[in-house]
Amino acid sequence: MTELWSMSASELAALVRSREVSAREVAENALRRLDAVNPRINAIVECRPDEVRRQADQVDAALSRGTDPGPLAGVPVTVKINTDVEGYATTNGTRLQEQLVASSNSPAVDNLLRAGAVMLGRSNSPTFALRWFTSNLVHGKTFNPRDARLTPGGSSGGGAAAIAAGIGSIALGTDIGGSLRHPAYACGIHGLRPSFGRVPAYNASSPERGIGPQLMSASGPMARTIQDITLGLSVMSGADLRDPWYVPLPLDGPVMPRRAALCLRPGGMSIAPEVEAALWDARDRLVDAGWQVEEIDDTPSVTEAAEIQEQLWLGDGFANLIASVERDGDPGARAVVDGVRDRVAALTPDAVARALVRRATAVREWQLFFARHPVLLVPVSAELPFPDDLDLQGREGFQRVWDAQLLLRAFPAVGLPGLSVATGSVNGTPVGVQIVSARFREDLCLRAGADIEARGERVVAIDPV
Repeated sequence: MTELWSMSASELAALVRSREVSAREVAENALRRLDAVNPRINAIVECRPDEVRRQADQVDAALSRGTDPGPLAGVPVTVKINTDVEGYATTNGTRLQEQLVASSNSPAVDNLLRAGAVMLGRSNSPTFALRWFTSNLVHGKTFNPRDARLTPGGSSGGGAAAIAAGIGSIALGTDIGGSLRHPAYACGIHGLRPSFGRVPAYNASSPERGIGPQLMSASGPMARTIQDITLGLSVMSGADLRDPWYVPLPLDGPVMPRRAALCLRPGGMSIAPEVEAALWDARDRLVDAGWQVEEIDDTPSVTEAAEIQEQLWLGDGFANLIASVERDGDPGARAVVDGVRDRVAALTPDAVARALVRRATAVREWQLFFARHPVLLVPVSAELPFPDDLDLQGREGFQRVWDAQLLLRAFPAVGLPGLSVATGSVNGTPVGVQIVSARFREDLCLRAGADIEARGERVVAIDPV
């Protein structure tokens, strides 16, 4: 029999709901898998087995009463350490928050648990979620299960590494500059950054964030199948009054023609040959599925969008973050602060206000673009997953990483959804593509992603190498 830990969330939920297996059996199997592989990758930094069993037993009890436990009945999920879970510290990877215990769940966590999911553990993240690499002085370093020499991505690197290694079926992460899409790419799984306003977010444990981060951050799912990404999104996006930015729109929008645009080098960015090959491969898969795919030379300015992202991020409360980084002392966080220090110094006092004006123009341009091209196929990163800690290799290393992540930084500024789809590997190194669509058209991203996925090898959980 196939091991339960290797199954998708959709498969597990069906088995539990039909009572072919119990939620407790799923939980025990997930705990054994965690114990077997997590010591090698340090993806999950806190697990409470008794709590896992208690939640699973609640699912079984509901089924025994004839009550529907929800679409994620008994499915093990993991939650990033920067997201509130009642009774757990929201450490955000910093020693300054080791004792910051949440008194309530964030909205997405509540939505998962109401749907019958079982919270398997807390996934690692870099300090203050600042890097595309995952390590901190509280929980240590997370390793990529496909190749420990590569970054597992960041900042949701622990969740992505866990999913790749069969620890849980869905991981809840966050993304303000690629933090869902990049770890999914680096670990060879799928990850969705939803539109701004799609998934409600709120951490009662912490002060309100600045307006820039509020407008750009999104919570979303990572998983081994597009079906599970779709399922995770449908559950996470349940309404919650605590998020003033939440938009109650249906997940499926108006029918659109299966028409996509392929842009190999948005903004003139240079890309690795392997990245280009993956894009052409994805294009061929879409054509085989009946899509019309047009190659275009460029898109609305991604450089402009990335500059807006920088100003909204760096111009709103970043000085306080610099002080916190200094108190924490994490070298990775310090490298980011040092890498962007000149940009911060160049900001004018009205930088955020001016960025918001520019954002309105950029959003308009992208809306008009997607009226012509419902789906956009572009790189996730300009490079294959980086050697781990490349950003610590001096200014040149940091700048190489920063430049390669242009598209990961650009799209959050205009609130667009982005889906990172794993398409294979190059000599053992994962590779994939990014699918982008108009605001609140995650359904189009997922439709294209499913067609690409169906024409390649299925992503399966692996033993860490």
